[in-house]
Amino acid sequence: MEEKYIPSEKLRIFEPLTDVPMSSYTTIHCGGPADIGLFPKSEDELALMLGILRDEDIPVSVIGGGSNLLVGDGGIRGAALFIGGLRELKIRDGLMNVSAGVSLPKAARMAAEASLTGLEFASGIPGTVGGAVVMNAGAYGREMKDILQKVRVMDRMGNITTMGLEELGLSYRSSVFSEDRDDIILSALIKLDEGNRDTVMEKMKELAAKRRDTQPLDMPSAGSTFKRPGNDSAARLIDVCGLKGLRVGDAMVSEKHAGFVVNAGSATARDVRELIALVQEKVEAGFGVRLEPEIKYMGSF
Repeated sequence: MEEKYIPSEKLRIFEPLTDVPMSSYTTIHCGGPADIGLFPKSEDELALMLGILRDEDIPVSVIGGGSNLLVGDGGIRGAALFIGGLRELKIRDGLMNVSAGVSLPKAARMAAEASLTGLEFASGIPGTVGGAVVMNAGAYGREMKDILQKVRVMDRMGNITTMGLEELGLSYRSSVFSEDRDDIILSALIKLDEGNRDTVMEKMKELAAKRRDTQPLDMPSAGSTFKRPGNDSAARLIDVCGLKGLRVGDAMVSEKHAGFVVNAGSATARDVRELIALVQEKVEAGFGVRLEPEIKYMGSF
């Protein structure tokens, strides 16, 4: 195993954690420890941390809400930067300026309280605004690209720039950030429409009920496991192959929704990854379709 990194004296002013159990910081509840855990509370603090980490040649992994993420059992070498402390949210004239660490459900609730519509689709997505931009998160026929205006980002040198919608390369569960850029998203400007508070709230309640009825919300998961294959449904293909309930260790294809791999007890990241591979093989054998994981892999497997 690679040698672990330990916080230097310069990093200690930020009160870092060591051997951070990523099972406690991911929604699927598995994964080995990160050497160093840093929790910036402001953009200035983030820039200072990045400067020290760069000077000391410590690798950096950025963590949002821990959904759509599978950390290997070997953990994360270097520093895990948790951006959940970036939580500012301001609304004016139908525009929501929201920091990357704000959860999507909270952003949706705040929009509803301001009688704004357009963010209801995201009210049940268990992630942060920053992660939602990276993945172009969506549900019920809507995606982040439908409401985004621009985002502010910080590069690894601490420089801040603004990117317009056309620069983000947003497509189905993808963006320039998920492909070839390592900038850290700081905030997003979202354009919403005037609506009726009660109507928006009611729509969010309907979507929440639909999620409860159709998704395994009572079990740890990383969210939807596979991307949509063309015009078909990954869940349908998996279900037709008779794979509901299929297990590798404590990783299991949900019996409620075949598109979710859940942690049925004490699943390891290896269990989850092997189950994902097994599902891919069986669906490809049955339909000639290779399912692509929506989950991002991070760390040492």
